[in-house]
Amino acid sequence: MTVLLHADQPDDVAAAAGILRAGGIVALPTETVYGLAGDALDPAVVGAIYAAKGRPSDNPLIVHVAAFDDLPAVVRDVPGSARALAEAFWPGPLTMVLPRRDVVPDRVTAGLDTVAVRVPAHEAFRAVLRLAGVPLAAPSANQAGSPSPTTAEHVLHDLDGRIPAVLDGGPCTVGVESTVVDLTSTPPRLLRPGGVSLEELRAVLGDVDVDPAVAGELAPDQVPGSPGMKYRHYAPAAPVVVVDGPTTEAAAWVRGQPELHPVVLCSEEEAAAFAGLDVVTYGSAADPASLARGLFGALRSVDRPEITRVFARCPADDAGIARAVRNRLLKAAAFRVVRAGAPAAT
Repeated sequence: MTVLLHADQPDDVAAAAGILRAGGIVALPTETVYGLAGDALDPAVVGAIYAAKGRPSDNPLIVHVAAFDDLPAVVRDVPGSARALAEAFWPGPLTMVLPRRDVVPDRVTAGLDTVAVRVPAHEAFRAVLRLAGVPLAAPSANQAGSPSPTTAEHVLHDLDGRIPAVLDGGPCTVGVESTVVDLTSTPPRLLRPGGVSLEELRAVLGDVDVDPAVAGELAPDQVPGSPGMKYRHYAPAAPVVVVDGPTTEAAAWVRGQPELHPVVLCSEEEAAAFAGLDVVTYGSAADPASLARGLFGALRSVDRPEITRVFARCPADDAGIARAVRNRLLKAAAFRVVRAGAPAAT
């Protein structure tokens, strides 16, 4: 049985750090999603993280450190661009890919010569980091492929009995994983959109490329440069299809599909257009941050045995955090996208 600890109890925070110091793994809250944390420098601990999640071994992990000054412990070279980004966004939902030191195990980086690093903003995670005294690898604390957890209850649903403890720090405030930017390429490259937008990155760095994997699939033989690039993620059991196009046309298209029990995932503003169908809203289109906070909980709520297909509507805008929301829905759909009026999805 997994023990539920509480982030507002100092003894529980200390207990979580004690498990980590002893070579165990613990689910911890971050501002993005809950992470399954363990000593990033111990290959056996990293292996336990992969095993608990059922995570593919070629999907690298993010290493979390307590402060920018801790980067040299895991990174060979810290460029000026990293300092500029850290001054703007750390602690916070931004991960930088940098050249790794040999002390970082291959199991963390999936054999790459780079390591993804960030300084989280959640005070409970930072307190545990300080007490544990080691960098922490911490992918999302869920079964691989399922929607990421944004509450301790989500973690327990997936991993109860598979990990020693989860530290409950309340709902995550961002709700989608961190932005990942590769600083080893010229110009820097966005590998995964998240809580720090492409526009914000460009305001600091100037030119920033967008990796094709943000909006499309990697080939089976390609090695992902950061977490979340290659495999189907964030998905309920039923197939997900992203439905693009104006609301009225999309609603008409969905009503015409021969599904036994479809569910529509959309914003609050669009719900009325799908009246009479099973509709789950995940936030307000007027507040894209609410869509990010609500997305994974909504995807979990449609993971029901009677659901035969999920028709997902993305934010109309593809800027700011809305880009991250669309990216997660595309990954949940394994990049199955139709435009209203197209032939039926298969």
